Amino acid sequence: MIVGVGIDVVDVDRFRQTLDRTPGLRARVFTAVEAQLPLASLAARFAAKEALAKALGAPGGLHWLDAEVHNDSRGRPCLTMAGGVAARAAELGVSSVHVSLSHDAGIASAVVVLEG
Repeated sequence: MIVGVGIDVVDVDRFRQTLDRTPGLRARVFTAVEAQLPLASLAARFAAKEALAKALGAPGGLHWLDAEVHNDSRGRPCLTMAGGVAARAAELGVSSVHVSLSHDAGIASAVVVLEG
């Protein structure tokens, strides 16, 4: 059963400008592993975290670092949840998380589907 679906789109150049204007933002939003990635990949991961929040119903108490986007052994994107994000997912009965990332022509996007 689908518990939630979220989607987000990020303009990569505008995201770069935001990171340049706010140097501490990278450390507040991305884990150390994520922060080392190229800009388009960062924008896609930001979109995934936004899409995850939407799929969870965007409750208060979610923290950026409580969700990490990484690749599995086959290179597919995965979401790892901790803290308030994991607690909300458990509250909703989430048993499986699916995430898809894309970036092309200056746009990064992500879709998250939560199953229970």
